[in-house]
Amino acid sequence: MITTDRMAAVDANAAALGVPRKQLMESSGNAVAREVRAVAQPGAAVALVCGRGNNGGDALVAARFLDEYDVAVHLLGRPETIRTDIARENWAALAHADVPTETVTDSRDFALAGPDGDAPDVVVDAMLGSGIAGGLREPERTAAEAINATDATAIAVDVPSGIDADTGEPPGGSGSTAVEADRVVTFHDEKPGLGSLDAAVTVADIGIPAAAERYTGPGDLLGLGRDPGSHKGDNGEVLVVGGGPYTGAPTLSALAALRAGADLVRVACPESVAGAVQGFSPNLIVRPLPGDRVGPAHVERVASLAAENDVVVLGPGLGGGDGAEAFVREFLTAFEGRAVVDADALRIVPDVDTDAELVCTPHQGELVGMGGETASDPDERAELVREFAADLGHTLLVKGAVDVVADGGGVRLNRTGNPGMTVGGTGDVLAGTVGALAAATDPFRAAAVGAYVVGRAGDAAAEANGAGLVATDLPDRLPEAMRDE
Repeated sequence: MITTDRMAAVDANAAALGVPRKQLMESSGNAVAREVRAVAQPGAAVALVCGRGNNGGDALVAARFLDEYDVAVHLLGRPETIRTDIARENWAALAHADVPTETVTDSRDFALAGPDGDAPDVVVDAMLGSGIAGGLREPERTAAEAINATDATAIAVDVPSGIDADTGEPPGGSGSTAVEADRVVTFHDEKPGLGSLDAAVTVADIGIPAAAERYTGPGDLLGLGRDPGSHKGDNGEVLVVGGGPYTGAPTLSALAALRAGADLVRVACPESVAGAVQGFSPNLIVRPLPGDRVGPAHVERVASLAAENDVVVLGPGLGGGDGAEAFVREFLTAFEGRAVVDADALRIVPDVDTDAELVCTPHQGELVGMGGETASDPDERAELVREFAADLGHTLLVKGAVDVVADGGGVRLNRTGNPGMTVGGTGDVLAGTVGALAAATDPFRAAAVGAYVVGRAGDAAAEANGAGLVATDLPDRLPEAMRDE
């Protein structure tokens, strides 16, 4: 089962792995043609009703594979408004293949029947794919009504037009027009809403490699952009809690959170280092805590600050010692929000009963210190991390040559990054990045995307600086690393 958003990400990841969307469209169209052959004998009349996106492109490809049928292609709109290059190419290919086509620019002119008045035996609905918003508009609404009125077998491409693939319901509300498909050909994996439809569902393998789902890729960045109408604070407020023995760690986390998209980043650190942290950047808001170490006396103050933020990043530069451990334990016991836990704070997590939603970011040594297990085989290690995450009830991002992200259910791997990133401070950059992302999306995705983009930033830094890269090279490279192109 795969949601429409995740499917879009997997498509993009497949393209990044060398399986272009054009190839996937060719495979999808072939699958649609096979479905037509399963319900109709050669010579039957087949009408393909195509939208101007890639869903329509799938049917345009199918038309080329149905030369033994009486095919008619109906394009809803002008050819010059076809929205993707690959769909446009497949429209052009039909002209060279002598496939009968017509364009529908006025819904009043739409008709499924051919010039002789005979209705088709099969209708392929390829008007709209996944991710539609609102009810059907013209000419799609008229076309859907015509499909529903015919006695022809209706085959929907990916999802019936007018139906939300994730819910199985019309997004325009009850009573909205939608295609009443007899059969659905969906791709790669079944969509959650299709099981509720009164239709036979075929899941077609179109050649998407397993790695497109298992490994984080550029497709996972889709949908993370800012809303053009957003205001200050809408894109996340992050509190970094740490410092005392160290000043660089909390600063790196805070700067990374800003570069990863957070609107506001505050640093709660001992007053002994507050000036040094503030001196790194005027973009940081520093909240000094009395003394030179974070300890139990600061729990109430930090809890008050945490309530003003969307995510807490807990641990960078915090140091060890009984006082720091007692602070982490008391804070997490009472905390009910979302936090990224790193560094010395990690070993406290297994022993704390908390209602907080945590993303823990250990390297493999820290994972073992938390009570987890590791292995040299990547698949075995991934399963061990998944099991430990399930035991903890939190999301784990285990750093390594191949990062492993797990929340007890799903597992995602990441292979961006390079050996130069063993330098101190890169983990602090990762914690801040995940913190910013966790303010905008769910913890599992935040961890997976965080590992991916920090690795990309590190790869860019290595290209510029070789093995001499340092952690401060990474934050300024995060915005480019987060582009989904």
